[in-house]
Amino acid sequence: MSDPNAKKTVAFFDVDGTLLQSTIVHYYIWMRSTQVPRLLRLVWLVGFLPKIVYYLILDRISRTRFNQVFYRNYRGMDAAEVKALSVEMFETYLRPKIFSEAVSEIQEHQQQGMMTVLVTGSLDFIVQPIADYLSVDVVLAPQLHEQGGRFTGELTTPPLIGERKAEVMREFATQHEISLKDCYAYGDSQSDLPMLECVGNPVVVNPGKALRQKALDSGWELHEWL
Repeated sequence: MSDPNAKKTVAFFDVDGTLLQSTIVHYYIWMRSTQVPRLLRLVWLVGFLPKIVYYLILDRISRTRFNQVFYRNYRGMDAAEVKALSVEMFETYLRPKIFSEAVSEIQEHQQQGMMTVLVTGSLDFIVQPIADYLSVDVVLAPQLHEQGGRFTGELTTPPLIGERKAEVMREFATQHEISLKDCYAYGDSQSDLPMLECVGNPVVVNPGKALRQKALDSGWELHEWL
């Protein structure tokens, strides 16, 4: 990776739904089902399905709260084992889900001498293999607290969702003496709106109805990636 301190323009990218088609729920299910004996995987999945309904409702009420509650599923899991699994998950599950247009877009920014940064609510160890594959300069992502080599299920910082994304971007810009009005931000959902609004060049990817209308009304760049 290149030296981020040498660059003064940044392209910030959300991950889930923007760079690839997946969610924090899919990541956990892949991780957990891999650890369950093959003959018991279906039983585990059937038992987990009712919780998904609860999470969908909670996500509609508060995505921040949903993240806090959902990540407690990692409580007690061996941290080293899960981090090792994240590399396998990338190769077998996530890599094929990355939008080819996203790869081209990142490469174009890099060729223009810009810093590329991932800003995501997904966990750091899950996102890092994606960043390595894309030669991204920096990852801004939450971490799970560890105790005795196991995850406690609690985040070490507030969830990186909504306005918190914009706050972290502003902090990053100040630290590196970067003007956000010259920067780009890519997002796909309403929760990405604060990060899109805090840069001079917002780019909307595969948006829902409300964000699509916001992009059209604001004259923002709009992409449909497959």
